[in-house]
Amino acid sequence: MTLHFIAKDPETNGDHCPSVWYDDEAQEFVVQGWKADAELQAKCLESGPIPETEAVVRLPARMSEALKEALGVAAAAPVR
Repeated sequence: MTLHFIAKDPETNGDHCPSVWYDDEAQEFVVQGWKADAELQAKCLESGPIPETEAVVRLPARMSEALKEALGVAAAAPVR
């Protein structure tokens, strides 16, 4: 697996840092974010169940450039 680090939250203090990566072998985005609270979980459940193998996380909007960069890395990677 080649995991490309894209960015951490630009306003991080070094701890608890939302982050974005791109895994070019699996062709997947990897995100680290804040766990959703019970209220957000409940709202997300209105769309359907969340499997045990998945999680709802939050990323600050200020990370939009990191997400765009990750999309660019994905677009440039060979499709398998």
